[in-house]
Amino acid sequence: MPLIQVDLSRELFEASHDAIGHAIHDAQTEALGIPSNDRFQVFRPHGPGELKFDETYNDVERRDLMLIHVTAVHMYPVATKRRFFETVTDKLEPLGIRREDVLICLAENGFEDWWAGR
Repeated sequence: MPLIQVDLSRELFEASHDAIGHAIHDAQTEALGIPSNDRFQVFRPHGPGELKFDETYNDVERRDLMLIHVTAVHMYPVATKRRFFETVTDKLEPLGIRREDVLICLAENGFEDWWAGR
């Protein structure tokens, strides 16, 4: 049960949050193999000046920032995580979201760190 938290501009949220949510969820089901009914997402839209980022860090030209923070149980090999990152950005590109503007952090913990209703 990955938990997805998305920080993005309010403008992008208002224009595309539903499509973004579907793109991220579809990437999870394809790349991570999660069930289609395992969707937990929190969107945090931000106003002008609230998202601070270096426009050229790591020799990448950024125009905007969408931060996708994934918290998941430690069970995915590195190759699977990389495939997830690529799949997310592949699915966001048709929405006009440049892969250079996406930052994904996948943080892992143990099964003992979760409560999902029972």
